[in-house]
Amino acid sequence: MARIGVNALYLIPGGVGGTEVYLRRLLAALASIDREHEYFVFTNRETEADLVPRQENFHWKPQAVRARFRPARIVWEQTVLPVEARRYRLDVLFNPGFTSPLLAPCPCVTVFHDLQHYRHPEYFRWFDLPFWKLLLWVSARRSRRLIAVSDATRADLVSVYRLSPERISVVNHGVDPEFFALDRSRTEPFVLCVSTLHPHKNLDRLVRAHARAKRDWCLTIVGMRGFFAKQLEQLIADLGVADSVRLTGWIPRDELLQLYAQSRAFVFPSTFEGFGMPVAEALAAGIPVTCSDIPALREVAGDAALFFDPLNEESIAGALDRIFSDEQLRATLTDAGSERARLFSWRRAAFETLIAVLATA
Repeated sequence: MARIGVNALYLIPGGVGGTEVYLRRLLAALASIDREHEYFVFTNRETEADLVPRQENFHWKPQAVRARFRPARIVWEQTVLPVEARRYRLDVLFNPGFTSPLLAPCPCVTVFHDLQHYRHPEYFRWFDLPFWKLLLWVSARRSRRLIAVSDATRADLVSVYRLSPERISVVNHGVDPEFFALDRSRTEPFVLCVSTLHPHKNLDRLVRAHARAKRDWCLTIVGMRGFFAKQLEQLIADLGVADSVRLTGWIPRDELLQLYAQSRAFVFPSTFEGFGMPVAEALAAGIPVTCSDIPALREVAGDAALFFDPLNEESIAGALDRIFSDEQLRATLTDAGSERARLFSWRRAAFETLIAVLATA
């Protein structure tokens, strides 16, 4: 029996986007497949006990630090967490959010969701970037094993950190079964985009493309406010499309599922992704999908989406027009998407993660 630590100090409920969905779904899936090994989940002050599965082999270990004040969280992770790991006699520490303690008394397995800080440093605040580079370099070099969420991310890890591919396990994200079960018999004339409002999500080009497309439909963008929120709101006002572009901000899961059920089509214009969970979810829901032609999204969608050049507004606008109006294309993508999405399950992700973790313990 292994004693497995889970470093959830990074998690800010409603504040870290897809990495929160990832951790919540992964822990639930681990609980469904594993009643043998002991899990010790270390959380911050913002995270409640509902993160931790209610199962005898899962133990909630709240820590007296707030993740919203990042310097304090980093110091705690590097100083107090190793002490906690020794206290609970951990065999391995699983770090699902990029960073790991340098002086951990046990082997570490660390998840890299992407390497955006190297591929697109221009999207980071100048005072954040040096710390990102240092902390992720330490994690990449010191962790016994890394988990990449896609082949594209593994290739970046090998290229950027000069790592042996054998040290890196590829474990894709999953898709909740509830997406496959959505009732889409009553769709409405809007295109859905699920995305944090950050610069690399390319939402400004999407809004401009929407403004020049044949608009007899609306655009709904769902996701937490990020560094680009104010600029995006101003752009919508300047283009005069406030009547057809809706920014919902973060919404509860039930409301999000309802939008997946009702949307006529789905668009994802990001210029960089490590995986692209919203695309996988839209495919599972049977929504016709159009998205950026970038490596990670090609890996997720295969031949089940209509791709466009994310740097070309005309390409985006043309794809939007076609995905909304071409019924034959929509039917083909709907069937192909549902089939493609079955490749991604949280149960499979849990099995593959557990294999990587136990091999390191």
